[in-house]
Amino acid sequence: MMSKTLFNYLQALGDDSLILAQRLCEWSGKAPTIEVDLTLSNIALDLIGQVQLFLGYAGEVEGEGRDADRLAYHRAAEAFRNCLLVEQPNGDFAQTMARQLLFSTYCELLFDALCASSDQRIAEIAAKAVKEVRYHAEVAADWTLRLGDGTEESHTRMQDGLDWFWRFEDELFAVGEGESGLVAQGIAADKTGLRAEYDHRIDAVLAPAGLERGETSWPLGGGRDGKHSEHLSPLLAEMQVLPRAHPDARW
Repeated sequence: MMSKTLFNYLQALGDDSLILAQRLCEWSGKAPTIEVDLTLSNIALDLIGQVQLFLGYAGEVEGEGRDADRLAYHRAAEAFRNCLLVEQPNGDFAQTMARQLLFSTYCELLFDALCASSDQRIAEIAAKAVKEVRYHAEVAADWTLRLGDGTEESHTRMQDGLDWFWRFEDELFAVGEGESGLVAQGIAADKTGLRAEYDHRIDAVLAPAGLERGETSWPLGGGRDGKHSEHLSPLLAEMQVLPRAHPDARW
């Protein structure tokens, strides 16, 4: 039972990075500048590296012969455990940066906590990943400030982008079924204990940009249980089309 819970936990960690990496790749050749284009591509590559490690370990825990590629390319949408935040459409550049700010700030805190995991593999992966997501958070914070403190239009777009995502925040800190057992063993991080620092960091970015934190009475969740928005299936169809068409191919 514990191996199944650990498998699901590792899937969630890997799936978050996988789906966001796919979203960021949609900016290739379309970003505002070449520098930004390369930055988003490099962030996506960092995330794919995390996917290989988390899903690779998940496959080992499962023990059914599935590696990271098999888990990434041969699961249906309902088998994915990513949060709803990462599967949302890119929107404009400001909306993409809003999503990145929320996700990377959360991940920096999560991976920093997981560096102390009693599971050595998770601790090692987190130690590498936290350095990457710290940079991702810095990039997003810089753009949030530049757009929020820029022109009237850029400020409006940045605020609108943030307002689109507030409803997905709570799911980041929700403890999934069986996850409390992993927390008790020191394997998983207690995400509820990260929320106060997360809110502090987000507010510290918003204030100098003149941006406001939105309130929502209808937070959305369910991604960890395979209940996704209408946006995930089309994303997976594009991401998985080649491996599914040629399942036995070796590249």
